[in-house]
Amino acid sequence: MAFNHRDEHVDDHMLLVQANLDDMNPEWVTYIMDRLFDVGANDVYVVPIIMKRGRPGIMLNVLVDEERLSQIEEIIFSESTTLGVRYLHASCHRLAREFELLETPWGPLTVKVGYHAGKLVQYAPEFKECEEVARKYGIPLKQVYEEVRMLFHEQNRQKNALPD
Repeated sequence: MAFNHRDEHVDDHMLLVQANLDDMNPEWVTYIMDRLFDVGANDVYVVPIIMKRGRPGIMLNVLVDEERLSQIEEIIFSESTTLGVRYLHASCHRLAREFELLETPWGPLTVKVGYHAGKLVQYAPEFKECEEVARKYGIPLKQVYEEVRMLFHEQNRQKNALPD
């Protein structure tokens, strides 16, 4: 079922797919993650783990709509060293979200905004845009990111959407 992400909702047909990876070059992980996102994974993350006999490993975690499971499995089995995966059924409460353009000293930049029960509760500058500004102007990324957050906060505080 497709949802309008501008509306707060719960996705009930999600799976958390987990695979323990050992005897694998960890440099491959970002490639695998990108492939998983390309076929529709909602989230992908890894956790360092200690496996039997003290071997270091990585636990790959993929949050995905159950309808996309076969594509996810294909990538995990063909691109990693795992011999099996686990499935945990999950429901995900998603905030309503929008993308707002904000005027900054470096031009318009995008801020992702999250609403819970109609109230603004989360906001974050789009990282890649901040990264591009930092490179282009030769300034620290954290300075760009923090200034965009401050500008957004001030603009929305004046609209009474955020507390002081």
